[in-house]
Order: sequence, then structure tokens, then C-alpha cells
Amino acid sequence: MQSLTPSDTIIYLETNDVAETLQTLTESRAFQEIAADQPDFSALENMQLAVGVTGFETSEKKITEENSVLNFKPQFVAVAETHAWSWQTLSFAENQLNDFVMKNYGDAAKLERLDEADGKLFTWTASDGRKTFAYVENSLIYFGNNWSAIEKCLAVKKGEAESLAKNDALTRVYSENNLAFGYVSSAGVAQIADLAGVSLAVDTTEESDARSFIARIVPQILQNTTREIIWTANKTERGIEDKFSVSLTAETSSVVKETLATNFASQTNSAEFLPPDFFSATRYNLKNPLIAWRSLLLLTAKNTDALSGKLLIQFSDALLEPYGISKAETFLSSIDSEILTARLDETGDRSVSIVSVKDLDRLKSSFSKEINFNAPSEKRENAEMWFSENKQLTALFIENKLLIGDGESVLKCLQAKRSGQNFTKTPKFQRFAESQTVALTFGIDTDSATKIVEVLGKKKRENKKLATFYSTETRFTEKGFERKTVSDFGSIGTILQQIPE
Repeated sequence: MQSLTPSDTIIYLETNDVAETLQTLTESRAFQEIAADQPDFSALENMQLAVGVTGFETSEKKITEENSVLNFKPQFVAVAETHAWSWQTLSFAENQLNDFVMKNYGDAAKLERLDEADGKLFTWTASDGRKTFAYVENSLIYFGNNWSAIEKCLAVKKGEAESLAKNDALTRVYSENNLAFGYVSSAGVAQIADLAGVSLAVDTTEESDARSFIARIVPQILQNTTREIIWTANKTERGIEDKFSVSLTAETSSVVKETLATNFASQTNSAEFLPPDFFSATRYNLKNPLIAWRSLLLLTAKNTDALSGKLLIQFSDALLEPYGISKAETFLSSIDSEILTARLDETGDRSVSIVSVKDLDRLKSSFSKEINFNAPSEKRENAEMWFSENKQLTALFIENKLLIGDGESVLKCLQAKRSGQNFTKTPKFQRFAESQTVALTFGIDTDSATKIVEVLGKKKRENKKLATFYSTETRFTEKGFERKTVSDFGSIGTILQQIPE
């Protein structure tokens, strides 16, 4: 399929059999319990599909006089090889594809058909002016929201433009066993970096100067350190495994592999404080947290402009202020290898961080004056608690552990430890304990199953909502880092959820 896609495509996704890929998503217990029946994908059997993103369109939607939401719309073209007769392919476009677009655009949408020399052109126009195009030629369907991208694909087929066929990254990653695979070029990384900078700035703060700073440095850092991203999706016994291999510059990969090394002797005893019903938990296993912190700061500063780099290092302590910490290096030099963070509710309002303490007095000195450790502590048997002045932050010391977060979450973790009813007693803990990766996340997803059933089929009448489980491991490699996630629906499911009802 790469031979049908332009060489300047910045993001590329491909699946070798659409029906098989979608069928895999329906095999999870959550899907089967929510869906009214099994979807019929027979019309998609043996269909190969490639999706190429050629750019992004940014728009701003005003919510109130003071607030607005940024929307990022990809300009894409999908190329489907149906391996069917031309009349069957045309019928698919006129029926299934038309139904899909009309469901998205609404009953007021209009469809225009035009006979071309080599095929048939379909143009759908929504009431708000949005357009979607499809071009059918023999067994091929070109479908997208940008006609110029479709024209470029047609030029590739005629030999008038270069294709992705000679792309080394796609050649390396291709396998018939993949459910799907994808690629983000260096140009794609640059565009995504720009979008990520703006999005992060808006989500992080409302101050205009801070937003401007974040929106400026994030793209610089990502563009100067990241070369390309490769993705594969495969079916496993535990679910769909997504593997993202991120290629970094030689200097960056060398530094992070050395300084963000894992401590293989680290014990995972902080998990005894985790309630079994947490929403997500991440364990960082760093041989030396202080060295890891310093190297990340120096790398980011080096890969942005001089003034921004200086400001970033100067105000780096502010990154830990939400935890009541005013001296980041003092804090990190006082703790052991394992850092455990957990979110105890769906919104993230209830969260806690757990670390092992090497130097208690030094650790206390790293906190801001907001928590006064000279004041009398509140005793809970062998535990001591201090509170911030506004009572929003609680620091609890027990044995050699520090728990810090909101009071309710900290006490819930203490109860989990004392009662013995904690994460270590669950079947999933063994995988958590055995992992030797630098970062490991376990969590639940309460929305995906319902949304994917709505996209692929119909829900049962009862308003049933099932949570699904996922795990993510991050490890550093010779060329960058690898991020592997196992879940019920994978990134394919995430893409499907973006399809409007």
C-alpha cells in the first residue's frame, strides 16, 4: 500500500485486512458484554487500508467570551484496496461509505456524483460547508477530506510522483502478522510538536507569558531530539499490544540510556500502600533520581534557545511545587530509586505519590514553608502526618516511606497498607513486580468499551458501563526508547473513538 501513498506523507498507518483488525476489537469480554450483537465485517474482508496524513488544520472554537477550545483537524487521505470487482467497489462507495459519511454529516448533507475519465468522484458537503471526497477506480477507493491529497495519490499511481515504497522505516517494520503499523516522519514530528506545544500550554496555565513560553520551547525540544516514530499493533493473549519505537538523535539517546538507567535491585514494596481500586498507578525505577533529573534538564535546555534554556533551569524547582516541594534536587537526593504515583479517582483530583526515604531531615528541608515540619505532627499509630496551611496537601511518614497528596488519598493508602487489602494481593501485581522497565503504568479505562461498541455496532438496551485494563512499559534502547501498551482495544480503538457518532 506504500506504493499508492505520496512520499511526503508525514503520518502513515496501514492494516492488511480491515475485517480481521476490527474483528479483533470485538473479541474482548467488555465488547461482548456491552454489544447487542456481533458486527458483520464481511464487506471488509481482505480489504487493505492505508491512511496518510499530509498536514493539520488548526481552528479555534469560542466557548465563552474569555475561553476557547483549539481544534486540530488532520488533512488525510485513505486508500483502500478492496480486491473486488469494480462494480462491487462502486457499490461499497455508494452504500456503506455513503451511509458512514451521512451518519457523520447529518441528513442535510448533499452528495454529488461525477464521472471522470478513469473513475467516479463522490463529493459530500455538510450543511456547515465541510467536504469529504471519494474517488473510485477499479478496485481502489481514495477517501479523504482534502481533494489535493487525493489528486497527489492519483499522480503516484500514474508514476508522476514519488511514493513511500522506498521508505526504509516502513520496510523494516512491515510484517504480515501485524494487525496494523504506522510511521511518523521527522516532518510529522515537527508538526505534531507544534500542536503539542500549543495544546500543553493551554492545558497547563491561563497566564499568557507562561503559555507563550511553553508553546515556544516544547516544539524546539521535540524537533531537536526526535527523528521518527514507528508503531506496530499485534494481537496477544492479553489483548492488543501497541509498540511505539521512538528514534532520538544519537547524543540524546546516549545520554538518556546512561542517566535514566534502571535499578534492577529495587524492591517494589511501595505497592503495599496502593488500594486495589486505583484508577492508574505509575512506578518509576531510576538508579539515581537526581542524576536522571539533572540530565533531563540539561538535555532540554541544550535543545532550546539559550534564553529559554537558562530560564528552564532557573525555574525548574517550580515543576515540583504542586507536591509542596521547593528544592527539587534536595528532594531527589534524599529518596531511593522507586517513585510511585497513583490516581485514585477518574478526574485526577485524588492522587498520591510514594517514595522511600534515605535522609529524612534532608527530605523535610526540600519542602516549602507551606508545610511546617517544626509544628507538632498528627499521630496515627506509627505514622506521622503534617498538613499544608490550606489543608490541601498532606505529608505522611511511616517506616521509611513518604506519602504525599490530598488528605483523603493519603489516609486511604495508609488503610490499604494496614488492612492488607492492597494491590499486592491482586493477580496483576506479579507483572507489576517483575517488570524491570524504567517506567510502568497500570490503569483502567471506563469509556473506551462503550464508545467502540457505538462505532462498530449497537449497545444493549441496559446502560451498562465496563472498565477495561491496560498496562504501559517504557524502556530505553540504543536508538531511543520503546513504549509498549497492552489493552483491550489498543491505538486502533483510540482512532475509532475519534469518529463522530
